[in-house]
Amino acid sequence: MTKRAGFVALIGEPNAGKSTLTNRMVGAKVSIVTHKVQTTRARIRGVAMEGESQIVFVDTPGLFRPRRRLDRAMVAAAWGGAADADVIVLLVEAHRGVTEGVERILEGLADLGERRIALAINKIDRVKAEDLLALSQDLNARFNFVQTFMISAEKGHGVDDLRKWLAQELPEGPWLYPEDQIADLPMRMIAAEMTREKLTLRLHQELPYQMTVETEKWEERKDGSARVDQIIYVQRDGHKGIVLGKRGETIKAVSQAARAELEEFMGRRIHLFLQVKVRENWQEEAERYSEMGLDFRDGNT
Repeated sequence: MTKRAGFVALIGEPNAGKSTLTNRMVGAKVSIVTHKVQTTRARIRGVAMEGESQIVFVDTPGLFRPRRRLDRAMVAAAWGGAADADVIVLLVEAHRGVTEGVERILEGLADLGERRIALAINKIDRVKAEDLLALSQDLNARFNFVQTFMISAEKGHGVDDLRKWLAQELPEGPWLYPEDQIADLPMRMIAAEMTREKLTLRLHQELPYQMTVETEKWEERKDGSARVDQIIYVQRDGHKGIVLGKRGETIKAVSQAARAELEEFMGRRIHLFLQVKVRENWQEEAERYSEMGLDFRDGNT
């Protein structure tokens, strides 16, 4: 069989299910999945094998109307990922249909020129069959998709068909990554994402977008375990108290949950140490962006 390899960009609005789909395809949790929008910050690539094809997913941040510098950099990263990919898959939520955001993305896709772009209508279990058909017809009338898939990334429906199709669409050529490598994201960034996911889930509406997590140190130990030191940056002193929680309960719970997930992911013991620091202008610092795989210059208006 001929070997194939290439990049697939999953694009869509925040919460459309891009991270869930990547994780379902790859079979390991590489991208932060929460019920809050705008959580995927870095260009995380998951690698899926299908027969002799290696599919490399560029899991782009959700496309939304940017307000701050960080938002602008995230949107630029999403479109950059799409422009670099061999195949693009637009994810649209079945129950939300053609929103204003989807319309804006369709306009952006038209600007990409001749590309192989497929449509995946996600969360199909939330709507009736006739509504699905109507939505599919509406979207295909607006844009010339090469293929349409009905899926549930969460439950796995239709995902195998999509993966098999993607495998056939990639260019012939040698694999881009060793077979056992599930993501080209450095381990310390994945660890930071896991902690940030736990913080986001724990704090809900309070301040997830005003904080970032960085893995400051990663130390391998002789007994096979690793010591991981992370810093949670917040913008104000008041935020620090929220993250710490009453008698340090919040940070303790976050640390335990993140450590448990990291240990399961790596299959070994992890000693996780978290610190909270106030850095008022972290959203304007170039260094924070490269930590997240984003380009600071993309944030310039």
